[in-house]
Order: sequence, then structure tokens, then C-alpha cells
Amino acid sequence: MAYSGTSSGPELLVELDRGSKAPLHRQLADGLRDAIRSGRLAPASRMPSTRVLSADLGVSRRLVVEAYGQLTAEGFLHSSQGGSTRVAAVGAAPTGSFGPDRARPRFDIDFAPGSPDLASFPRQAWLRAMRQGLAEIESSAFGYVAPHGLPAARSAVADYLRRTRGVVADPRRIVLCSGATQAVALLARCLDGPIAAENPGFWLHRMILRHNGVEPVPIPVDDNGIDVGALAAGNATAVLTTPAHQSPTGVVLSAARRTALLEWAQPGRLIIEDDYDAEYRYDRAPVGALQGVAPDRVVYLGSTSKTLAPGLRIGWMVLPAHLIQRVRTAKSLADTGSSVMDQIAFAQFLTSGGYDRHLRQMRRRYPARRAALLTALSRHLPRAEVLGAAAGVHLTVRFPEGFPLEELTRRAAESRIRLESLGPCYADPATAPPGLILGYANLTEDQIATGVKMLGQAARELGAA
Repeated sequence: MAYSGTSSGPELLVELDRGSKAPLHRQLADGLRDAIRSGRLAPASRMPSTRVLSADLGVSRRLVVEAYGQLTAEGFLHSSQGGSTRVAAVGAAPTGSFGPDRARPRFDIDFAPGSPDLASFPRQAWLRAMRQGLAEIESSAFGYVAPHGLPAARSAVADYLRRTRGVVADPRRIVLCSGATQAVALLARCLDGPIAAENPGFWLHRMILRHNGVEPVPIPVDDNGIDVGALAAGNATAVLTTPAHQSPTGVVLSAARRTALLEWAQPGRLIIEDDYDAEYRYDRAPVGALQGVAPDRVVYLGSTSKTLAPGLRIGWMVLPAHLIQRVRTAKSLADTGSSVMDQIAFAQFLTSGGYDRHLRQMRRRYPARRAALLTALSRHLPRAEVLGAAAGVHLTVRFPEGFPLEELTRRAAESRIRLESLGPCYADPATAPPGLILGYANLTEDQIATGVKMLGQAARELGAA
């Protein structure tokens, strides 16, 4: 068995058994043919030159020329302009469960919540920030640095949170992570005692807690936010909550409940505050972070998933002093630290004002999309009760009992419209009222109007309009 390692083409793993009766040129041709059929050598891949491959494998160049000639005659290879040899486009075997055949279906109109306007990602500004940050950063930053994040990135995040969210943000208490989802996973490993979560709440966080061995204690949510009385009656020592814009109902934790929740979080208890989309508000005044009132009783979570793009995987935690070392250790063991390149770009993007400019632009754009959704719902689905429209990048609609939600969702999918139901947000999905969570930030106003009109048409056909 030998490897071809060359700058003139891909590195190849080729098995040549010199003790076999089969000629070496046939073994080489068979090995390359199998690699092409299996997809290990992708169509249009450049092959090593015959001279380089023969040297790598310790065989004559004539042998490689003969094997290449045989595969070219069979249609597995072809010679391109300039004399190089490339893999031809032939039918390849599936490469696994994550191949194209199992790709996530595409939708013409995608109401999935949780995404900002991806087409508006500030590509040029991000590239400028990356270049500027790389020009200024020390070379040592590219090594195995502190797992909780580069000092410059933690300082930039701290400055931003202090002035925009009222967070008591000491850079030494910040841990940068791969989105708020990783933050929840790290906390699940680091906290002792039961963890409570809102019911309904963000379904992914519930799954993450369970995956890390924690069965979250469900706490009801009403028009004033999480029921602190029900929380106090249980045995939870930590609670995961979304006080500024409850997910998914959109309610704001009332002043009385905020006070009660902070009183509940006495020594030995902890609030995990997920401030997931506080940057966007329309019909109400901003709500400050709970962490700013009680920094030693609150873990503050945030990310760029709703502001820039979830694909960046940039998030942060602001921690009480007693948790810092434990969470840093957990982060180090999880991945030794988040991408340095992303931290460099994001730090520069924050300090240069680019992040603020992008948010202002999105705040001007989203209200029209929200208005289009509200108008379309009132016209085509008048029985829907709208919740949480005052802030964020999604809203929730609830339908009367008996509404044929499953059939509506099925028909929508057939029409290439993606919907997400309320069911997974409940600890027991069977108790969920019929409803949908509709994201609108990543859709145009025309798409929103068309999509809701089609949903209304389907509801009328089902006798539910």
C-alpha cells in the first residue's frame, strides 16, 4: 500500500501487492477505477502526472502511462487542455447518509424561524474586518490560545454588551463559544442539580440538555412570562429562560416576575438568560438584561445567529465568578477553543462600528416584512391569533382547537412551503395547541404575501378558514 503525495494532483491511497500474480499496471488501474466509482476521486479532480505518480509509488513511468491509458479508453479519465489528466464525470456510488440523496429538501418559501436575512450578510465589510484584524494580530494568536477566546474578541464583546444591553460584562468573565447551543451544552455539563426550562420553550435547547444527561423540569409560561411560583415550588437549582422575548410565545417577562425571578435566584440558584434576539424590537421599549441587575446570579447568553448568520457559530457567555474556571475547562475539553479567524474578524467588525451599521440596516428592513406578514395573516387566516409580533424576527400564530394543522403543514410542503409547528416547543408535544412559528426575516414581502395566501387557500379547502 502506498500514498501518492504531490502538489500536481490529489493525494491518492493506492494498494499495490507486489506478491500478487496480477500485473502492477492492472492493480493500479483497478484501484483508481474503484476510487472513481466510489466517489473518493471526484469528477474533474486533477490526477498526479505520470512522472510524479510513478516516483511516489516506486514503479516505472511506463506502468502508470499504461494504467492511465486504459482508464482513459474506458471513460474514467480524460486529458484536458494543457496536458493534465482529470477524472471524468461517471456515476459514483453514494458516499454515505449525508450525501446528496439525503440532502435537506429545498423550499420556495421558507417560514422557518431563527434566521436573519442571509442575503444581507455584510460580506465586503466582513472581509475588510478580517483583513484589518489579520494585519494587526500577533502571530501567537494562531496557536493553541486560551479556549475561552482571544482577549481582543472578549473585550469587543464586553464593550458591545455593556452599551447595548446593560450587561455587567468583564472580559475575564466571558467565554466565547460556538453559538448559544454550545453554551447550553457546556452549562449542562458544569451545573449541579436539576435545570428548569420554559414550557413552551426553544425545542433545540431541550434536546441539548437531554443529550447531555439533563431532563429539564418544565415550567409553564403565561402572558407575563415564566411562572416563577411554579418554579419556586419545584426543586430546580437553575432555570433557562428567555425574558426579553420569550421563545416561542414572544411575551416579555413582566416587571413583577422579573423581581420574583431574581429573588428566587438566591445563593445556590442560577438564572440562564438566553437573550437570543433582543436587538430587534418594533412596538415596545427595549428591555434591559436581567444580568445587569444580578451579575452573580445570572449567566448571560448571546450569539450572532439572529443578527448576522447562524452559520458563523459565534456565541458568548457572561458568567458569575464561581463558574468561570469550570466552564473554561469544559470548553477546552469540548474543542480547545472556537475559530481564531472568526474571532479576529468579529472583534474588528464590532470595534469598527460595522456591526452597529449592519443592525441599523436590518432594523429598517424587517418592519416592512413583519407588516406584510401581519397583513397577510389578517386577510387569509383571520382565525389565527398572533403572538410575539412586537420584537424579534419571527411571530407565533395559534389556531382554534381542532384546526387541521398537520394536514395544512403537509399540503404546504407539497407546495414547497416550509412551516414549523409549535408542537416540538412543548415538553409533551401532545399538549401543544395547534399553531405555527413563522419566521419572516429571510423572506421578501412578495414571498410572505404569496406564502400566506397559499396557506389561506389550503385552509379554506380544509374547511378551516
